Amino acid sequence: MICVSIGRTRLKMMRAEHEALGKAGAELVELRLDWLKQIPDISLLLKNRPTPTVVTCRRAEDRGKWKGTEEQRLTLLRSAIVDGVEFVDLELDVAKKIPRYGKTRRIVSYHNFEETPDNLSSIYEQMRDLDADVIKIVTMANSPADGVRMLELVAGTKIPTVGFCMGEFGLFTRVLCGKYGAPFTYASFSSEREMAPGQISFREMIELYRHHRINEQTRVFGLLGDPIAHSYSPRLHNRAFERENMNAVYLPFRISEQHFAPSMKALRRLNVEGFSVTIPHKERALTQADHVDDNVKEIGAANTLYRNARGIWFAANTDFEAAMTTLRQATQRAGWPDGGFKDRKVLILGAGGVAKAIGLGIVRGGGLLTLCGRTKSRAKELAEKLGCQSCSWENRGAQRPEILINCTPIGMFPNMDETPFEQNWMTDGMVIFDTIYNPENTLLIKLARERNCHIASGLEMFVQQAAKQFECFTGQNPPLDTFRETLKQAISLATD
Repeated sequence: MICVSIGRTRLKMMRAEHEALGKAGAELVELRLDWLKQIPDISLLLKNRPTPTVVTCRRAEDRGKWKGTEEQRLTLLRSAIVDGVEFVDLELDVAKKIPRYGKTRRIVSYHNFEETPDNLSSIYEQMRDLDADVIKIVTMANSPADGVRMLELVAGTKIPTVGFCMGEFGLFTRVLCGKYGAPFTYASFSSEREMAPGQISFREMIELYRHHRINEQTRVFGLLGDPIAHSYSPRLHNRAFERENMNAVYLPFRISEQHFAPSMKALRRLNVEGFSVTIPHKERALTQADHVDDNVKEIGAANTLYRNARGIWFAANTDFEAAMTTLRQATQRAGWPDGGFKDRKVLILGAGGVAKAIGLGIVRGGGLLTLCGRTKSRAKELAEKLGCQSCSWENRGAQRPEILINCTPIGMFPNMDETPFEQNWMTDGMVIFDTIYNPENTLLIKLARERNCHIASGLEMFVQQAAKQFECFTGQNPPLDTFRETLKQAISLATD
């Protein structure tokens, strides 16, 4: 169950949002009285309430907005109990000052906005003696390991316990605490008005993470990276799980570089079955695998970690496979006899991880590769590793390639008026592959279409790599059309 928090300055607006949530199917709503500018008439606020309700009034020391006296605050909470509200939230230090009355259930809460203390168990034991119907423990996560400890606490409690971590490092706990036995979690009314750091909106909880379907049997997958807030991967994989009617969820796990090893050790205790891996962890991801395939060893980076039924962890690089699939589709559309790039002149712009992976595929396929990077030393170093040529950035227009592959961020949203390769350098019929997927139609792609070039899309590459990850995670054929549609919708919403 999800408890949706409402914080408004006027009673009328708080009532209106409560009504809206009732119509939207909310099962429990928290009214944050400390947000109201004037001390409310509790009876009026609770009269004909559309859902079961939690009344909460947070002090400034608990990061709330209450400006009245402490006695006024406690009187408000007592009044809500007298009026028969379903739940009242009482901080640990005031729980004994407000006795049980009527049918109102008591949430006894503890918040720590700085850290997740080492003594979570002793805090819980202290709260057990405060006549709680529900214990609520909320702390700040400074690494995913903090969140794992919190979920382990929730799983081992005898009194129903709502336990999760705030902040981006703890976001996964807000979604998963129900899987470990929490009676409910908390969400904001909208993404624009979070009540606490890292709070997820009610809509995202329902539509993105399908929280109402999460249970003890739900399989867990996720994304490792830093930053990860704007990744489209959760939307793609969760929509695919929904399309295939799978009891699974895909979550963002933000991990900083200094906490990578202990965080991965902790996450394994949650029985996570697979991870997508993004910057800056693609190289260190290899340390987490029992088996590393030859492509990954040669590239030196993995974007996928997954576990088989026997508990063996594998590292894969689906960027490599996806890029080769996308490029071969374009050469086939170009009508090239072998559908490949053997003996074809190929120019790659960029010298990062994606350029390295694609460059390896080109060399293996017999292409005549030249690397060109804005940092000449990096391009030269990578060219030596791959056994190919390099050229300076200033001379890229003189190369006359049959295949051009852009692995730089030039032209990416929001700098969509830039191109790494001018139209007058292009030739009719060449293949142009832009690995950027946002926007799908970069300026480079637009100019290439005007010149009658054959296009390989970064969006298609992103879809292909995500689909191959889905196959690694689940052993099932991926719903490619679902991935394409979802990614296009997500990009459209983000850029509107």
